[in-house]
This record gives sequence, structure tokens and C-alpha cells, in this order.
Amino acid sequence: MTEPTKDELLDFVLGQLDDDQAQDVVAIDLAGKSSIADHMVIASGRSTRQVASIAQKLAEKLKQNGYGPVKLEGLPAADWVLLDAGDIVVHLFRPEVRSFYNLERMWAFGDAPPVAGTA
Repeated sequence: MTEPTKDELLDFVLGQLDDDQAQDVVAIDLAGKSSIADHMVIASGRSTRQVASIAQKLAEKLKQNGYGPVKLEGLPAADWVLLDAGDIVVHLFRPEVRSFYNLERMWAFGDAPPVAGTA
């Protein structure tokens, strides 16, 4: 079996998040911006229960499909769960927590349009 490419891993993650009805999914290309990962994916769940469910299922599916073991942080509270899949880091939030931390803006480095009311 050949090693999956980074794009295949990203497509897999995005497909799983779509299947699990994650909301407001954003993929940020970190290549050349950070050494922690090549992509960051940010998504929301409607509740702590959905955030936890999405995270657990995604970690399980990644392992089952040969993308290796995944590290999960923040699962007990499930307000913000970090899933480290090596080349891709996935942040799953409850909407209120996501808007508070606003990771999209922090990691976009000018790539994203300004948020309304901040220009």
C-alpha cells in the first residue's frame, strides 16, 4: 500500500466532516507558514455532544483507513477538541467558543478578508 498524500488526507478529513454534518468547515493551508502541519481544518458542531462525536468518529476513521494514530485533546469538555493527524490539525468547536478564539483570522496571515467591524 502506498503512503497517502497530504491532499488525500485533507480530502478524507473534509469528507468525514461533511458526512458528520460539521458546520462552517474551513481549511487553511499552512505550508510555508508553520512547521506544525501542512493544513489546519476548523469546523463547528452544534453542541458539545456533536463536537465529541465528530472528533471520536474522525479519529477512528483516520486510524481505520491507514492514516495512523491520532492524538485528541479536549474531549472531556468538548467545547474545543484538537485532533492532530500529523500533516493536518483539526479544531472542532462549539460555535460560541469558535467565535471567541477566531483561529481563522489568527492563522490566515492576511489571506482572509477582514472581519466586519474590524477594518
